[in-house]
Amino acid sequence: MSPLTWAVAAVVTDGSGRLLLCRRSAGARRWGLPGGRLRHDESPADAVVRAVRAETGWAVTPADLVGLYRVTDPQAPAPPAGRCGGRPDVLVHVFRAAPAGADPPGEPVAGCLAEWWPADGLPGALTPTTRAAVADALAGRSGVLRRTTAADAFTPPGDGPPGDGRPAPPGQRASEQADSSSR
Repeated sequence: MSPLTWAVAAVVTDGSGRLLLCRRSAGARRWGLPGGRLRHDESPADAVVRAVRAETGWAVTPADLVGLYRVTDPQAPAPPAGRCGGRPDVLVHVFRAAPAGADPPGEPVAGCLAEWWPADGLPGALTPTTRAAVADALAGRSGVLRRTTAADAFTPPGDGPPGDGRPAPPGQRASEQADSSSR
């Protein structure tokens, strides 16, 4: 069993339906949802307000919880008995949120390029969790439980198995879609 890291993120939409995404200057340079790690002394809702503001400069008001997204690394080798090893699994609380004002009241941290994108014109290089959470949020889903893996990171949207962030087929709940993809 790998260690678990708790995180928060937000699908932030403005009045015209655009989404706020963040591209980090390090690593794969994919676009992701703004957010960060959950601190031990705060609730997930308080953490997402703090993390989005710190990362993008935007103050946000969370509306509801889209879902919990567990990011795992299936390629990580099993650690020796009694030890944690490899990259930690991450459990991300993803909220639906809106900007609290017309302009960002603060300066974003270095390393995050925050940009507004139209929902029908998102960049192709999205993290798997971002792809799944945005699809769920735009479909109006709440309370989603979904797992994404490092292997999903290189699957273009719509080309992978069910549970890759595509909307669930008509008549199928998102949780059923996620369950079927993990079998």
